[in-house]
Amino acid sequence: MDASVELVKRLLPSVVYIHTEIPASHPSTAHLGDERMGTGTIIDPAGLILTVNYTVMGGRTIEVMLDRGRVQKAEIVAQDFDVGLAVLRIKRQGLPAAQLMRSDALRPGAPVFATAAMGPRVPRVAGGIVTSLGEYEGYWEYMLERGIMSTAPNPGFGGGPMFTLGGRMVGVVSLNLNEITRSSMAIPVEFFQGHRDELLRYGRIVSRPQRAWLGMFAHPLEEGIIVAGLVPNGPGARSGMQEGDVIVGLDSREVPTRKELYLTLWRHAPGEKISLEVLRDNELRVVNVVGGNRAEFFKQTS
Repeated sequence: MDASVELVKRLLPSVVYIHTEIPASHPSTAHLGDERMGTGTIIDPAGLILTVNYTVMGGRTIEVMLDRGRVQKAEIVAQDFDVGLAVLRIKRQGLPAAQLMRSDALRPGAPVFATAAMGPRVPRVAGGIVTSLGEYEGYWEYMLERGIMSTAPNPGFGGGPMFTLGGRMVGVVSLNLNEITRSSMAIPVEFFQGHRDELLRYGRIVSRPQRAWLGMFAHPLEEGIIVAGLVPNGPGARSGMQEGDVIVGLDSREVPTRKELYLTLWRHAPGEKISLEVLRDNELRVVNVVGGNRAEFFKQTS
């Protein structure tokens, strides 16, 4: 790793360990469990912390451990279910905050490093270079128009910062892509910066049209998009979608790729009726689904 030890030591106080406990009744526990560990970054001296949403989604109790082992209760102040970010707040002032920098200036080949927590007071660091900046599709009805792909693997629990060698935070490490190669995907910080005011005021992004959500896990095949799984009691499962269905059309439009499926689906708002053409048992069938609201489905429970 090219980052100096002095630089890493200077930045680590802004990196925190997150421990979340989720009620067993929360719908996210079916896939993410009821206890989660994560990493976050202090982005404001007044106690704001940026992390990935899956680490804290549904959290009944969220604890943040700071650099010197101090534990603070945290509350969720904002969630972006489309991009996958969350903002926490702890009741402390004068904290060491990371400096944020838009990813626009990054180019393939630029050196970066990721930091993360593996537990209380156990920081990890991994370096690499940016390999690409562009679209990323996820199987959970997710698409990011610009992600930072790099050879710096996530060295610990998700949600930690990605830094340049100048010590600026450019992204939030969301996923390890080690099943493909030793690499990771980070969400650029401008997805937070560009909506900071409305996130902190409303707890969500109100200027973006709401997207219909089916609650499916989609994988591309030559024949179409196969439903590899369904969120229990989600809108797709309630409407008769089945694991193994191959989606070939939506609203009488062909959707040969996962990207086209997502973009066509997101023309609908929650509550609207959606007509899916699927292959099931070698027969073409129509499944009518009422689009759901992902944020509402996974809202916090007391």
